[in-house]
Amino acid sequence: MFIRLIKESFLFAWQALVVNKLRTTLSLLGVTIGIFSIIFVLSVVDSMEADMKSSLDVIGSDILFIQKWPMGPEEGDEEYEWWKYMGRRQPSIKDMEKLDRRLTSASAMAYQVGTNKTAEYKNNFIDDVNVTAISFEYNQTIALKINEGRYFTKQECEAGRNSVIIGAIVAQTLFGSDDPLGKEIKVGGLKTTVIGVLKEEGASLFGNGTDQAVYMPVAFGIRLINYDEVDAAIIVKAREGISNEQLKDDVISTFRAVRGVKPNGLNDFSIIESKMISGMVDSIVGVFNIAGMIIGVFAILVGAFSIANIMFVSVRERTNIIGIQKSLGAKNYFILFQFLFESIALCLIGGSFGLIFVWLLSLLMTAAFDFEFILPIARIVMGLTISVVVGVISGFIPAWRASRLNPVDAIRSK
Repeated sequence: MFIRLIKESFLFAWQALVVNKLRTTLSLLGVTIGIFSIIFVLSVVDSMEADMKSSLDVIGSDILFIQKWPMGPEEGDEEYEWWKYMGRRQPSIKDMEKLDRRLTSASAMAYQVGTNKTAEYKNNFIDDVNVTAISFEYNQTIALKINEGRYFTKQECEAGRNSVIIGAIVAQTLFGSDDPLGKEIKVGGLKTTVIGVLKEEGASLFGNGTDQAVYMPVAFGIRLINYDEVDAAIIVKAREGISNEQLKDDVISTFRAVRGVKPNGLNDFSIIESKMISGMVDSIVGVFNIAGMIIGVFAILVGAFSIANIMFVSVRERTNIIGIQKSLGAKNYFILFQFLFESIALCLIGGSFGLIFVWLLSLLMTAAFDFEFILPIARIVMGLTISVVVGVISGFIPAWRASRLNPVDAIRSK
């Protein structure tokens, strides 16, 4: 009986689509737009979250950054007191060397400092290249994925050789299909030799990442970059068995000693944990999710009123049929579920169209923007679930009224 009820409800819904094409299409359009809006926005947010977290995969969970500027208000501060942080000095290579000699809880430590320069090869050039000067152990703290060539040797880093590792976009722009390894390029006007090419990451919300980067030894980079005037960082990786909290405490106490900070003095540096970056990503995603839900709720309300309207019309048009069904012994719950399932069927049809449009648009946007837009299975299930809920809410009152009709009055209505 239950299966028969569902079958008849879907048949009635389909008949309503066929007989009253314009009216039903306009009503379903509300549900379609509603489901499309909420699922599309949330899918975009999911795509952004996946992209941001994949961009952060190179940073391990056991990594700390020592730098001048904090990511946000520091502990005890209500706002970002930039005027206080401005007076701090940038971490230096000597700071890192002193810290490395004293700190026992770290397995690796590296220095990085960067700026933007122009890279040139013959008649080709690329502006705003992310030039980053790094120390030898950088690759032990941040995973650089080298596609061709090799990483710096310790001798190259200590001697400050003019060797560079370039990103995929830099290689493609300067060399095209030619092999860049061993070739000389100019970075900021200085001649350098390409020893490696990084694996292509693709565009992300954080820009081109390492694709538009040039890495060089920190002893050579000082010829291009004024280390006192640009942002620098000391990267510390925890030793196995050392927790992040223990590493952080050790770094703070040891670096205070390195900097000569008085016992009652404030830190003249900031500690950035990898979980802070992940937390920032989660906060951004949370804001977008809330915005998406608000947009979706308003769009769904339009669809709900549309379906409720078509169900009231459907009850009025089939009042005499309801009377005949009741006179033949149909119970109130049968009439109730019949119209309720019809409402759900209409919402599922509209919701399915909305999901199809989301899927098609995600394919088009992925192809057009070189950015992977995803439609997770969870969002498809969510869209269908919302369709069912909207169908129940929109169809309950019309179905309840239909189930309470007097059979004699219903038959005479026509």
